[in-house]
Amino acid sequence: QVQLVESGGGLVQAGGSPRLSCAASGRTFSRVVMAWFRQAPGKEREFVAAISWSGGTTYYADSVKGRFTISRDNAKSTMYLQMNNLKPEDTAVYYCASDVRVGESMTTSGAYQYWGQGTQVTVSS
Repeated sequence: QVQLVESGGGLVQAGGSPRLSCAASGRTFSRVVMAWFRQAPGKEREFVAAISWSGGTTYYADSVKGRFTISRDNAKSTMYLQMNNLKPEDTAVYYCASDVRVGESMTTSGAYQYWGQGTQVTVSS
């Protein structure tokens, strides 16, 4: 059974730079694509960033490109999301996800098999 546990969220002032972590257990972490999604109140879950199994390739939503950085440490079975220059519109529950189903897009939430419980990030202006 794969378990993903996010941490690092909280109340942050606009312009702040928190880092989220996603710790994985229960399987071989290093051979799967991982991603971050977020969901704001009243909105659908949206793609934030994804990273290849090696960490060598990353993908970002246009809304966070240049401000967020996704990374992973396979030795620690942990993925990170460094968020810089946060804006109030970044307020959401942030989820980590793993294991994209074969043939599906890594930017689609329905493509992922495993999810964490989410961590709230609230950006105050």
